[in-house]
Amino acid sequence: MTIPENKQNPLKIAIVGSGPSGFYASEALLKSNHNIKVDMYERLPAPYGLVRSGVAPDHPKLKQVTQVYAKIAESPDFRFFGNVTVGQDIPTETLSAFYNAVIYTCGAESDRKLGVVGEDFPGSYTATEFVGWYNGHPDYRDRSFDLSHEVAVIFGQGNVAADVSRILAKNPDELRYTDIAEHALEALEKSNIKDIYVIGRRGPAQAKFTSKELKEFGELEDCNPVIEQNELILNSMSEVELADKTNVSNRKVYELFKGFTGQPPSADKEKRVHFTFLKSPIEISGNGHVEHVKLEINTLSGDAFSQSARGTSKYIELDTGIIFRSIGYKGIPILGIPFDEKRGVIPNIDGRIIDNSSIPIPGLYVSGWIKRGPSGVIGTNRADSVATVNSLLDDLTQPFMKSEKMGSSSVMKYLDEAKVPYVTFSDWKIIDQSEILRGEPKGKPREKYTYTEEMLNILN
Repeated sequence: MTIPENKQNPLKIAIVGSGPSGFYASEALLKSNHNIKVDMYERLPAPYGLVRSGVAPDHPKLKQVTQVYAKIAESPDFRFFGNVTVGQDIPTETLSAFYNAVIYTCGAESDRKLGVVGEDFPGSYTATEFVGWYNGHPDYRDRSFDLSHEVAVIFGQGNVAADVSRILAKNPDELRYTDIAEHALEALEKSNIKDIYVIGRRGPAQAKFTSKELKEFGELEDCNPVIEQNELILNSMSEVELADKTNVSNRKVYELFKGFTGQPPSADKEKRVHFTFLKSPIEISGNGHVEHVKLEINTLSGDAFSQSARGTSKYIELDTGIIFRSIGYKGIPILGIPFDEKRGVIPNIDGRIIDNSSIPIPGLYVSGWIKRGPSGVIGTNRADSVATVNSLLDDLTQPFMKSEKMGSSSVMKYLDEAKVPYVTFSDWKIIDQSEILRGEPKGKPREKYTYTEEMLNILN
């Protein structure tokens, strides 16, 4: 049955995932000159994705963007279904049957592997689980991290590695009045970690920190940033990279590194963050748990902006009791949706999900990290989502866009029959207010609920 788009027959669009990409896609759809109803699906009772569970607790300004998302959610043409796992609580094909189109914006929820012997030893962790743990994500609430050792190693030199390093390096009092999960704060108060090694396989000119993140290491109350001067020696191609007028970010980062080498360490600070480069892990070893990591010294080869690290067959060994791997996020497959295992993304052309023959699948779209891979900052997702929505709007003349769909009315009936307790945005506001009230006696912006059952019990 095909009916022209009109007030009686709005387009029904589902969005799977409630992080930045999902909300920016919703915004673009609702601001278009078309009659559209948007339903958003989130497997947790709480929305906002990595803004809630990935942004470090000591970066509250980055979380203010949720105020923008909350305004989007107040639209009468927007509906939120929290605590619903698409592909499990409702099959992907069933969801597609209820909507003219579905946009998958579920991010990259896993970590890339180092691919070395001993990577899964006790004491070796992913950055994702540690970040989720201190941010109160229900998936990681019951993780435990052995912080009894004096030396920690972080592989990776991007902002997630910076967050992990900084949280380990901070005095607990620097975190006490943030929204850090209480169980994490209690564990960090007992931490014995004194030396934190942040290790990159390429050089200082290729480090992926932002200058704002890196600068914070020079401002910590109880920790000195440490870099040996010989670590900052550049090869000719790295000098070319930093001299390029467009490479402002990396040049600022390099200047900060140089500043750290000339900064006399404060004797009254107990902790040290060591930044070191051109080293790759070869093997993690120990007697039943992490005790040592073998590193190969690297050299860079290739042209400027495409240099790769090459091993030199020279090695050093570092004693450590705990390791965090932060070398990039990776998407995970959704039952019934094509997936590129190698790249960790949903294969697509201009946001249209494609099959094995590279042919777009009618009504299926993708945006965000699960579309392009883990790159950019929160705001980067706006342009990406707008591009996907533009592809969707270009397809409005297609038959699948003209079919009458039932949307949320069918979904609610389906979830009720399946006894799935879905959470509306009004429900979320009750949970949100309860978290804020829980935080007030402690001087915190909120005290998060860290179990799904706790959030659902608030509503009961």
